[in-house]
Amino acid sequence: MNTEEKNILEQKVRQAIEQIRPYLQQDGGDIAFVSLTDDKVVNVELQGHCGSCPYAMQTLKQNVELAIQDAIPEIKSVENINPIG
Repeated sequence: MNTEEKNILEQKVRQAIEQIRPYLQQDGGDIAFVSLTDDKVVNVELQGHCGSCPYAMQTLKQNVELAIQDAIPEIKSVENINPIG
């Protein structure tokens, strides 16, 4: 993936995250984009209540990751950069 392709993909990921954020914010949480790896893994930081919620990993994988992959099928996974709990 060249720099231009990565920038375009990163912009799509940022847009998808902005669509998801209001749902997390309703429960006192939030999510921030951190990086996109060359192997198309999105690194995010779960914030607020999401950072300590026991269901955060489930939310990340079953909601956030699926929503991003639905919008951008080439994304392999979404990972939280901070340990949950």
